[in-house]
Amino acid sequence: MKKKLASVLPDLTPWRSSRDFRLLWAQGLVTYLGSVMALIALPLQIKELTGSPLAVGAMGAVELVPLVVFGLYGGALADAVDRRKVIVLTEAGLGLLAVVLLLNALLPHPMLWPLYVVAAGVAALAGLQRPALDSLLARIVPHDQLAAAAALNALRWQAGAIGGPALAGLVVAYAGNVPAYATTVVCFCGSVLMCRRLTPVPPVEHAEKPSLRGIAEGARYAWSRPVLLGTYAVDLAAMFFAFPNTIFPFLADELDADWALGLMYSAGAVGSLLLSLTSGWVSRTQRHGLFVVFGATGWGLAMAAAGWVSDIWLVLVFLALAGAGDMLSGLGRSTIWNQTIPDRLRGRLAGIEVLSYSIGPQLGQVRAGAMAGWTGARPAIWSGGLACVAAVGLLTAALPKLVSYDAGTDEDARRRAAETTGTTPGRADVAADL
Repeated sequence: MKKKLASVLPDLTPWRSSRDFRLLWAQGLVTYLGSVMALIALPLQIKELTGSPLAVGAMGAVELVPLVVFGLYGGALADAVDRRKVIVLTEAGLGLLAVVLLLNALLPHPMLWPLYVVAAGVAALAGLQRPALDSLLARIVPHDQLAAAAALNALRWQAGAIGGPALAGLVVAYAGNVPAYATTVVCFCGSVLMCRRLTPVPPVEHAEKPSLRGIAEGARYAWSRPVLLGTYAVDLAAMFFAFPNTIFPFLADELDADWALGLMYSAGAVGSLLLSLTSGWVSRTQRHGLFVVFGATGWGLAMAAAGWVSDIWLVLVFLALAGAGDMLSGLGRSTIWNQTIPDRLRGRLAGIEVLSYSIGPQLGQVRAGAMAGWTGARPAIWSGGLACVAAVGLLTAALPKLVSYDAGTDEDARRRAAETTGTTPGRADVAADL
C-alpha cells in the first residue's frame, strides 16, 4: 500500500537536492500570495469606478504591448546577464508598483488612470522577469528531475491560488482595497529578500548581448521545432478563447452570488491541486505532448460547462475541472520546454514562452469583457470554451508531432539529456541546434 501511495504522491527529489529550488519555490509562493490580492482588488476597483465590463477587459489591451516588447527583450537579457540579478531588480520594481496602488487607494477619491498605468508597468516588469525565472529551473535542477520540479512548482502555485483568492475576496469585500494593496507591498518586500539569497546564475560563455538579431535567432529556432510551436499555439488558443477571469465579478452578479467571487478565482487551483497531489506518475511518463492536447481540451470543455450552468456550486465544480485540465497542459509544456531547448537559447525561448502563455490571457480578457458587455457574462464564457475545443482540434491536426512527442526518442530531448550528463554530442547534433 505504501509503495502504491508513493507512486502517485509528488516526487520531492528536486526539493531535497537543490537549495536554490527550495528558495525559488518559497519566493514564488510569497509573491503569489501578495500578487493575488492586487489581482482581485484591481479589476474590482475598476468595476467600482466605471461599472463597465469593457473597462475591466481593457486591462488586457493596456498590458499587451508592454508584455510583448519586454517579454522578448527579457528573453534576450536572460541569456546575456546574471539571471538572479534580473529577478531581484524586477521583483523590487513590482513592489514599487504595489506602493503606487496603495497610495492611490488611500486618496479620498481614487483615480482610474493610475490603475491602467500600473497594469502596463506590471506587464512590462513581468515580461522582463519571467524568462529569467523560467530559464533558471534547468540550471538548478538535474535533467531527470525537471518533470518532478514542474509538478512541485505547480503545487506551490496552487497552494497560493486556493487560499489567496478566497482570502483576497474576503479582504476586499469586507476591508476594502487598502489592506489588499498593503499586503501586496509586504509580500514583495519578503520576496526580494529571498531572491537576493539565490546563487548567482551567470550567462553561458561567449553569450551575446541582447539584440534584435539574437531575438530573431530564438524565434527561428522555435519556428523550426513543430513540437515547441505546438505548445505555444495550443496554449495561446486556449487562453484567448477561454480565459474569463476578469468577468467573474459580473458572473457573480448574474448568479446573485457575490459571496462566491473569491471561490470562483480559487476554484481552478483546487482542480490543479488535486492533479498535482497525484502527480507521481509524471516522472515516469514521456508522452508530454499528449498532456498539452488533452489538458487544453479539458480546459475548454469545462469552461463551456461553467458558463452554461446556472447553479453556483456546479459553476465552481466545472471551474475546478478546468483548472485540472490547465494543470495537465502546463506540466506538458513546461517539461517539453526544459527537456528540449539548449541552454544558450533558453532565455530567448523563455521570452517566447512568456508571450504564448501571457498574451493569450491578456487578449482573452479583452475578448471576454467585450463579449460580456454585448451578450452577458455566461454566454461569453460558454461560447469561448467551445471555441477553445475547436481551436485545439485544428492545431492538433496541423501539428501532429506535438501529439507524437516522446522524450525518450525526440532528438532535441536526447541532446539536452546528453549535455546534462556530460556526454559530448556528435557533430550532427551540434549542427541541428543551429
